[in-house]
Amino acid sequence: MSTLIHDRVQAARQGTNPTVICRVGSGWVVLGDVQFLRGYSLLLPDPVVPDLNALTMDQRLNFLRDMTLLGDALLEVTGATRINYEILGNSEAALHAHVFPRYAIEPEEKRRKPVWFYDWKNATPFNLERDSPLMFEIAESIKRHQKTAVGDSTV
Repeated sequence: MSTLIHDRVQAARQGTNPTVICRVGSGWVVLGDVQFLRGYSLLLPDPVVPDLNALTMDQRLNFLRDMTLLGDALLEVTGATRINYEILGNSEAALHAHVFPRYAIEPEEKRRKPVWFYDWKNATPFNLERDSPLMFEIAESIKRHQKTAVGDSTV
């Protein structure tokens, strides 16, 4: 089975996925194809698996740790007030985690609802030239947070 997630991971491995922020232990951190919320990112596992339950317990813990380290980085870099995490797999039947920074400046009617209420079709598309500085900052922040997590006895 080949999904968009499989294609994106393959492109990341080949160095041809422009949305790649960095490689982490469980896979690839990428910036979202649209940026209706600045910093919207995803964690793509490598290798690709159908869902979280297809991973061993250690692999699950690594994936979820990497997902939350991305969230920590987004909080630091974007000034978001909170992070929403979503693992769905309904449209693309391959594990991937959406990580959404949420902002106090969002319109009230959207701020209290899931991000799926945003207009994705008319959202600001990914732009490598514009988004590269943000991607670099996220990658550097993830590296810092990884160093801290290594010393954490709960990891």
